[in-house]
Amino acid sequence: MPGIRLRDGDSVEGALKAFKKQVEKAGVIGDLKRKQHYEKPSIYLKKKSITARKRRIKQLRKLGHYVA
Repeated sequence: MPGIRLRDGDSVEGALKAFKKQVEKAGVIGDLKRKQHYEKPSIYLKKKSITARKRRIKQLRKLGHYVA
């Protein structure tokens, strides 16, 4: 769980920036968005496979391999 400790003289803007950075690093927002609606395991695995395939095609194109 993200959290920050404030010292005397710390600005609110700086504390908010540090907190936002910790929340982003912990992946709290992405986790909330993912759990907002139930997704069947079959659909989840299919989406995961599609994103992996797209990532692999992008890597191959970057290396100069032709991908149809």
